[in-house]
Amino acid sequence: MVSTGAVSVGDGQRRARLGLRQLLAPAARAARVEETADAVVGLHASDPATVYLSACARLREPSAVEVERALYEDVSLVKLLSMRRTLFAVTEEFAPYVSAAAARPIAVKERATLLKHLGEFAEGWSEVRLAETERAVLAVLAARGEATTAELGAEVPALRETMLMAVGKPYEAKQSVGSRLLRLLASDGHVRRSRPRGSWLSSSYPWAPVEQWPEVPAREAKAEVVRRWLARYGPGTVEDVKWWTGWTLGDVRRALADVGAVEVALSGGAAGGLVLPGDEAPVAEPEPWAALLPGLDPAVMGWRGRDWYLRPQDVPALFDRAGNAGPTVWWCGRVVGGWAQRADGEVVWRLFEDVGAEAVAAVGVEAERLVGWLGEVRVTPRFRTPLERELVA
Repeated sequence: MVSTGAVSVGDGQRRARLGLRQLLAPAARAARVEETADAVVGLHASDPATVYLSACARLREPSAVEVERALYEDVSLVKLLSMRRTLFAVTEEFAPYVSAAAARPIAVKERATLLKHLGEFAEGWSEVRLAETERAVLAVLAARGEATTAELGAEVPALRETMLMAVGKPYEAKQSVGSRLLRLLASDGHVRRSRPRGSWLSSSYPWAPVEQWPEVPAREAKAEVVRRWLARYGPGTVEDVKWWTGWTLGDVRRALADVGAVEVALSGGAAGGLVLPGDEAPVAEPEPWAALLPGLDPAVMGWRGRDWYLRPQDVPALFDRAGNAGPTVWWCGRVVGGWAQRADGEVVWRLFEDVGAEAVAAVGVEAERLVGWLGEVRVTPRFRTPLERELVA
């Protein structure tokens, strides 16, 4: 990393970059969903609704059909369990880097954990049997094209076996071998989630085989992930990058050095901000903008240090106890409230401060835009937060 010691990128500039680079200012919105995924490096996908809501907030013409095209027809977006062991939807072109940098290391740990659990809580399992079962699953998928875990279990009976987890504890539960093995194959880049059975909000989906991506050296892959993060989220700190990726401090520092990250001062002269080389200059301020972003949106979950866009006193209303963000209202790069959709389809919101008539009007426009493309769909976040529950009550 290179220290400049002179250039400062204050909070106002960080908010301007956020609006422009993450396609939240109306003039910056995209035509295709792949552009929205690249603009945030990856769309959070732990909640199926988040991919659609996050992408459509950044599209000039929001449409669930456009998101489905990329996910299931062109397969130009791929979901991978990757950074922070979180599910992300990334572009097919970027997927080999994310796989090498994050998904496959997770798969190595998943495999070891699964073998350990099979040895402790199931009978007759070994590394050899696990590998044989994986090959059988892939053979069935190659023949069928796609199948749910239950459908695969009908042809590969080993998937129906169960493990009794957390024996004697309040959360003791049986878990099928199939649910764990399919997640492992997905992390290893062998299978992907196909179009869900039901609406786009459904978590019931079949699996489909994936052509193997080109091999990318892990160090090169980590550098590419960090380069893209800095391009869209910079300036950020070492702590921000470590939190977002879930990597060790050593891996983060090595990747930052590999991309030649440049140090800049943040608001108040604080040291430790990092940008890509040549990205120190100020950007033009976008027109005032409002956004209604879903729970777990990349913008609210993009940094560990959030005070420059989120007041600490507002966190308890907007986050659950595990640190998952709920739906947020934004004005010019700051979180100023939260929103929810009621059972009758109405989108309601609450602002935490007086942001002026222009902001209130702009939020209203975004609410109407959201209601317009959702139509008859009703969205309840998977991770519910105090304010979201209160607004729908």
